[in-house]
Amino acid sequence: MAEEEVKEEESGSQGKKSNLLMIIIIIVLVLIIILGAVAFLFIGDDEPTVSSTPMQQEKTKKVTKKSSGYNLEDDTRALNEIGILYPLDTFTVNLKSDSGRRFLKTTISLELEGEELSLELDAKSAVLRDRIIRILSSKTLEEVSSKKGKNKLSMQIMDTLNSMITDGRIKGIYFTEFVIQ
Repeated sequence: MAEEEVKEEESGSQGKKSNLLMIIIIIVLVLIIILGAVAFLFIGDDEPTVSSTPMQQEKTKKVTKKSSGYNLEDDTRALNEIGILYPLDTFTVNLKSDSGRRFLKTTISLELEGEELSLELDAKSAVLRDRIIRILSSKTLEEVSSKKGKNKLSMQIMDTLNSMITDGRIKGIYFTEFVIQ
């Protein structure tokens, strides 16, 4: 009889321990979910949120086109709509910083409007490389780290190169390699 009471006490204390363990596990999981949600809200993407109504979406597109010159629709074009690509050699530059210890290594391809433009780019390749190097080396790590920064950089390169050429225009800039060290 005494043995039965000892077994009942042991099973009761194990039941309490397992219930306590389950409660602790549930609390930890809830805390992890809450922390994840808070982190997602604060560290979210740099992209603006999509408006809910079609009218608001149209206004957002117009503002984006006017303010930055960058059109999100260009980013989602189908691969068969991409024109002739003109690959450039790799660029390795120092990024602008106080310590001077940040490097950017990137390879760029230019999307051309027509084939005749490639001949002009061949003739002006040294000047084009110089302009691109000057643009890249004027940037800080913070300016080129985000998607928004890369888009702004590609627009700046495209505008600069388009102002130098006469046989057509560059429709897009594509970074095929982008390493910051």
